[in-house]
Amino acid sequence: RNVEYLKATVKSIYKAIYDTEQEICAKYGIEPILPEEITFVSSDDLIKLHPHATPKERENIVCKEHKAVFLMGIGGLKADGTLRHDGRAPDYDDWLTERPDGGFGLNGDILVWNPLLNMSFELSSMGIRVSPEVMDKQLELCKCPERKKFVWHTMLMDGTLPQTIGGGIGQSRLCQFLLRCAHIGEVQYGWYNPEEVEVLKGHKVNILGRGLPFHHRLSTLDDGN
Repeated sequence: RNVEYLKATVKSIYKAIYDTEQEICAKYGIEPILPEEITFVSSDDLIKLHPHATPKERENIVCKEHKAVFLMGIGGLKADGTLRHDGRAPDYDDWLTERPDGGFGLNGDILVWNPLLNMSFELSSMGIRVSPEVMDKQLELCKCPERKKFVWHTMLMDGTLPQTIGGGIGQSRLCQFLLRCAHIGEVQYGWYNPEEVEVLKGHKVNILGRGLPFHHRLSTLDDGN
């Protein structure tokens, strides 16, 4: 449970993303844009550097500069009681442990700069999972200690479950980024607002899925279709 292990894991994940982009770009004639190395940045440091910016604005600033960033320390509150950067569940990963750099949290988000959308783009939310001690404190801070009675929480607290690291990678978001798509509906089949679908068609953005009016969609679901 330390920063070195977190960073090593992030680097291995990012290498897979970088190598995948290289392969896809070579195959489909797309210009690669990811740097070979990911930059590690603390949300605590970003707040000091840009105290008047919103969390999203801070993400945009750092991602535009470095192109690929692991933003450490997601979740928890600042001294004034507002979110430090973004919300994170108290029983997900560790946003409380103090790091050697003076910041807090053994978690973070993998972010890249998306030039098509001109904004930061999250590919993964991940981190070292809560230990019994950390979860206990985070549940108390979030005023939901009753969760400790749930099955998973009880198994973690009594040592039945092992200490882990993990997270999620948005597969559709990753495909959207690697294929330089403007809308996630270009790589993910689903229902989309028909008015939005028509607007996107005008910009040559073709959506996978159904663009039926919402009331019609409900009626087809009622019919079992």
